[in-house]
Amino acid sequence: MALLQSIFDFLIHRPIVMMAVLSLPLLAAWALKSCFPSRRLLVASLVPLIFAFASVLIPQVVPVILVATLLIAAIAVADLLTVARKNDFLVGREVIKIASLGKQQDCTLTIANKSRWQFSTEIKDDLPNEFEGDTESFSHTFAPMSRTSFSYRFKPLERGRFEMSAIYIKVQSRLGLWVTYHAMDMNNEIFVYPDMKQISQYALLARTNRLSLLGVRRSRKIGQDNEFERLRDYTQDDNYKRIDWRTTARRQRLTVKDFQSNQSQRIIFMVDCGRMMTGESNDGVALFDHALNAMLMLSYVALSQGDSVGLICFSNTIHSYTPPRNGVKHINRLLHASFDQQPQFVESRYDHAFYYLRKHCMKRSLVVLMTNVIDDVNAQSVQQYLGNLTTRHLPMGVLLRDHQMFNAIDSFIDQPKSVDSDEFYSAAVAARIANWRHQILTDLQHKGVLAVDVFPEQLTARLVNSYLEIKAKHLL
Repeated sequence: MALLQSIFDFLIHRPIVMMAVLSLPLLAAWALKSCFPSRRLLVASLVPLIFAFASVLIPQVVPVILVATLLIAAIAVADLLTVARKNDFLVGREVIKIASLGKQQDCTLTIANKSRWQFSTEIKDDLPNEFEGDTESFSHTFAPMSRTSFSYRFKPLERGRFEMSAIYIKVQSRLGLWVTYHAMDMNNEIFVYPDMKQISQYALLARTNRLSLLGVRRSRKIGQDNEFERLRDYTQDDNYKRIDWRTTARRQRLTVKDFQSNQSQRIIFMVDCGRMMTGESNDGVALFDHALNAMLMLSYVALSQGDSVGLICFSNTIHSYTPPRNGVKHINRLLHASFDQQPQFVESRYDHAFYYLRKHCMKRSLVVLMTNVIDDVNAQSVQQYLGNLTTRHLPMGVLLRDHQMFNAIDSFIDQPKSVDSDEFYSAAVAARIANWRHQILTDLQHKGVLAVDVFPEQLTARLVNSYLEIKAKHLL
């Protein structure tokens, strides 16, 4: 008893030491349960601390401080025992595996409380930074042995392969003095594909012969296509000579025959994923995304006409290779091989890419290189390797224009007297670069290479028109 009395007297005259000793069990329990004190507990702990400093002037309040500290510590330890464990919850997530870029997608979280206690929680999903969700978190009080579902929508802002690996639950203790965080493992992989709305729009307009709304022109074909493709309803733009009168009499509706070319040809896309494609157009879309959308659109058009389509994505190495195949279902393979490709800040190795092409694609094909040139080194590589293909393949070089450069030229041409000295020099530099690009295109054409120089927003229609013109002239 004498020892306890001496310890008590020692703590009474040293309140700071007394509070430190009394807080040790509290800190040990906190570390054991992996909890954090809430704001409510911190405020409650400040009250005896303030009076502890006042005890220097008023020693009579020391017993009151001791009792208050013991009481707060006891309540905090008791409340700590009511904190939920990770095993008290069961989680699930329902989300689509394949999403479209820029389209709203639904996601449902299911949380079950397996314990016999009631918990106040805040729930947040592991949404990637590239996604935009309409809800940050959900606050909910779970009854004992209950299950609740939470639904929200998100919109992918970038395409690619993403992973949602956990569901985070913030749980308060019964009195709200403690807060704990649980990361519940729940893995879901989401593939964000480019928006394929343009393909469905093309298919709809193709059935009604209104492709001109997409900028696709009709090409005058040399010779006749003699392979029957399908029967369809007559439209005002159809030649009456193609009306099938027997089918018309049977269906009681004007019906025409569609014919297609009996040549099964090949298209090989070579999409540059290097630093030349990291820029953006005026609409904020990357050059690489414009090239990818145009590639998928032309692939669908070519596959619909019975041609085979292959794809090579490259930068300083070969990223992916899809062998040429025909059939409309092949568009799914092309889409899956390219949806997670991203432009990188590396120098593209055209020598590796064209060597890979020569090794894997022996049959004569339309080789479409989609890239950009901004310096002599890349321009010479494009000219050299595309020019060497003319004996084996039909090469096409697609170069994307820069709006900023051509806008500087146009503004000077439209109002030459109103520009200042800075705009004048900018227009002069832009004009020099434009002449340089024009010389590159001229050199490519002299070597037998089909050259396309176009703004990114106009690439899809221009590429489809070039393909239809090649088909009409039987250049392959």
